[in-house]
Amino acid sequence: MAKPVVALVGRPNVGKSTLFNRLAGERLAVVDDKPGTTRDRLVAEAEWRGLIFDLVDTGGIDPTDLRRWEPLSLDSADYIHQIRAQAEMAARDADVVLFMVDVESGVTTADYEVAEILRKLQRTHEGKLWPPVLLVVNRCDNEKRRAQAAEFYELGMGDPIPISALHGTGTGDLLDLLIEALEGEERQEEEPDLSVKIAIIGRPNVGKSSLLNSLVRRKKLAAVSKTPGRTRNIN
Repeated sequence: MAKPVVALVGRPNVGKSTLFNRLAGERLAVVDDKPGTTRDRLVAEAEWRGLIFDLVDTGGIDPTDLRRWEPLSLDSADYIHQIRAQAEMAARDADVVLFMVDVESGVTTADYEVAEILRKLQRTHEGKLWPPVLLVVNRCDNEKRRAQAAEFYELGMGDPIPISALHGTGTGDLLDLLIEALEGEERQEEEPDLSVKIAIIGRPNVGKSSLLNSLVRRKKLAAVSKTPGRTRNIN
């Protein structure tokens, strides 16, 4: 069975790469205060309580078509769209999405846009929205900031989970919730339907019902008569 996939998604500069490095247990993603430092998806294997999963770090989803003053916008608007498309693809393919926001900035227009993107990507699976989204509020370094995390309820993405990716505060609780989500939403591979359906057709009174009774080895499943037209419904 394939390893579960967990995607880190959010607007630029909310600490996705810092959390990625912490959960992966090593410095794999470049961490910088400049938005747009992560441009391509990075994948690392992580483990918690015996469950191994692939963690995917994505570039920030920029809410605007073009912001020329930012470093990532110097190449072209098309490049921004590519970063955004990579992030959306990672979220679509994930078993669980970690939607990261930043308590220092509060709820932003960009956060609303990312939330809407994730809602559109979700589909119904066994009566639940899939993939599940965990709302991770970063930079909650003290009690006051942890209390401020409650304002992110307005995004409509469930309970905010306060953490500090830099210091590790709350990451254990986050991982517990992540494992719970992975185990609860584990995709079951559908068993192929190996049954064969056979239709018996022909003109009236050629013995179709007799053949049916013979094949299923049940007596008189279909009425047999010399009168044409006795079989009217599909058995």
